[in-house]
Amino acid sequence: MRPSPRIVSISVLMFLAAIFLVSVPVFIEAPLVRNFPWLSLGLTCFWIWMSLLLMSYRSTYIWGDLLFGFSWSWFAGSIYWGWLRWEPLYHLPVESIGLPFAIWCLSRNWGKIGNWFYLGSLLGTVLTDVYFYIVDLLPYWRQIMVVEPEEAPQILHHALQQVQTPWGQTWAIILGLVLLGVGILPLSHRQKHWYAFSGAVLSTILVDGLFFVAAVIS
Repeated sequence: MRPSPRIVSISVLMFLAAIFLVSVPVFIEAPLVRNFPWLSLGLTCFWIWMSLLLMSYRSTYIWGDLLFGFSWSWFAGSIYWGWLRWEPLYHLPVESIGLPFAIWCLSRNWGKIGNWFYLGSLLGTVLTDVYFYIVDLLPYWRQIMVVEPEEAPQILHHALQQVQTPWGQTWAIILGLVLLGVGILPLSHRQKHWYAFSGAVLSTILVDGLFFVAAVIS
C-alpha cells in the first residue's frame, strides 16, 4: 500500500525542518554564544519548554518531538562554543552529552523523531571532526579561536591549502560520500523519524560546504 499524500508531505516537511534546525542555528547560535554564552545556554530551557508544550497536543506532537531533540544539540553547542571552543579535542565529548539519554529513550520507543534527529546531527559532527583529525586541521582550529577577527582570514587561507591537497580532497570525497549514503538510504523507509535523521545528516554537507565557501572568499 502506498503512503497517503498527506503522510508524504508531513515527512517532507520533517526533512526540511531537520535541515533548518541544523543549518540555520549554526549561524545564529555561533555569534550569540560567543558574545552571550549564558543567554545561549539559558535558551535551552526555552527550547525544552516549547518542545514539551508542543508535545502536549496531538496535532503538534511530532514538532515538539523534533524540537526536543534539537534542544540537546543546542545545549551541547552552547557549552562547547561558549567555554571550551579553544580545544577541539573536547568537541565530540561535549556534543555527545545527550547520547546516553537518546539511546535510553529509543530503547523505550519514546521521542523517536527528536532522538533520531539528534543522532543524525551528532553523526554529521563526528564525520566532520574526523576529517579535521585526518587532514590535521586542529592547529588551525586552535589558532582561529584565539586571534582577533582581522587575523582569521590568513589562518583560514592556510587551512584551505591543507584541504586542497590530494590527501585533503580524497578524504573530503570519501567522508562526503559516506554522509550522502547514510543520509539518503533511510529515506526509503518513509517514516518521519528517518526523515528527521536524514535531514540532519545531509545538512552537514550543506553546512560544511558553506564554511568552505566562506573560507575561499575570505
